[in-house]
Amino acid sequence: MVSTANGRASRHGRSALVIGAGAVGLSAAVQLGRRGLQVTVLDEAQPGGGASHGNSGMLVADTAMPTSLPGMIRKVPRWLSDPLGPLTIRAAYLPKAMPWLWRYLKAGTRRQVFYASAALRELNRRTFSGWADLIGPAEMARLVRQDGQIYLWEGLKTAPPPGIEDEIRAMFGIQSEIIGPDQIRQFYPGIARTATHGLLIRGNGHTVDPGGLTRALAERFVAEGGELAHERVLKLWPRDGGGWSAMTNLTNHTADLVVVAAGAWSTRLLAPLGIAIPLETERGYHVMLPTPSIRLGMPILSKTGYFGMCSMAGGLRVSGTVEIAGLDAPPTLQRAENLLVQAKRLFPSLEHGEPIYWMGHRPSTPDSLPVIGPIGDRPGLYGCFGHGHAGMTGAPASGQLLAQLIADERPSFDPAPYSAARF
Repeated sequence: MVSTANGRASRHGRSALVIGAGAVGLSAAVQLGRRGLQVTVLDEAQPGGGASHGNSGMLVADTAMPTSLPGMIRKVPRWLSDPLGPLTIRAAYLPKAMPWLWRYLKAGTRRQVFYASAALRELNRRTFSGWADLIGPAEMARLVRQDGQIYLWEGLKTAPPPGIEDEIRAMFGIQSEIIGPDQIRQFYPGIARTATHGLLIRGNGHTVDPGGLTRALAERFVAEGGELAHERVLKLWPRDGGGWSAMTNLTNHTADLVVVAAGAWSTRLLAPLGIAIPLETERGYHVMLPTPSIRLGMPILSKTGYFGMCSMAGGLRVSGTVEIAGLDAPPTLQRAENLLVQAKRLFPSLEHGEPIYWMGHRPSTPDSLPVIGPIGDRPGLYGCFGHGHAGMTGAPASGQLLAQLIADERPSFDPAPYSAARF
């Protein structure tokens, strides 16, 4: 067949449609383009929107933990009853969410946690080198900081007892350092005296502009010959004789293969094809504080309040919470306002400009591992989605691995843990 992408004959043999202009989709698109494919990215939103804009900004190269852990179920009632807690489930959505929630809790066994951690480690540890390869040294220096991260505990008389996270860090040789209240206050003058213990992980870092980082990737994609179309994909179907078609709100596109990288919306495109993958949206919130009176030298992840704080080019971002309510329910503004309460509790003297509140959708699988690779028995259909809380971190390695599989190259690491066939 003659491969086409947005009506143009491919200059390089095979052609590909990538559905989704977030960090993950654009990473895959760049990597496919560098392997000679003619690539068109379809997304109704501008690059750098959605979760690729509103995430915490943290790049966790030296973190490899799934979110479902042993013993977590015992904490759920307390979380749900706490107005400032990290979890809420809308009652009307609970029946629909129950199958996913059950699989999520079942994934919290020691055996599964260690398995998932090994797979996450392969993705996450490549984030800084991967982003440098994708966007180049100048943009890397402008947008990314590999300056560490501190986990923070409050109100402890002694250091937190060793747990499964410490076992996993030891297994991978991840360097960390326990710090006490005096060191915490050296890093963060003005922090509340309730902050008693911290864990410094120097191998982590952050981006000062998550949306800008994604836009830089989009610019690189277009500069290298890719095409970006601002269209909403309505339907996918296999073509007679091979290849795929995508119907959008404006036109139809055809290509030899299609990559679904639409984040939390991915399964809405796959379901009409008879493909069921357990993907749920963990709705997350942030509050952006312009002109804050403090600037953090390193991001903070509160292990007591379950929220993060990260200084960015546009101000101070406070992010976190998980709301299980589906894709269509309106935001619960109180969730974002609670984050501001937490930030001011931790930094009592914090002053700032008018808060900007945001809600977005984390695309999450029950085992915290993304889907990367072919999907089902449909030749030419691929997925790259389900990165949960770590899409910005895992995007470079995910795009590289997917492109290697499509190009029949030897993969840089084992693709089996990310296979859609596990479901």
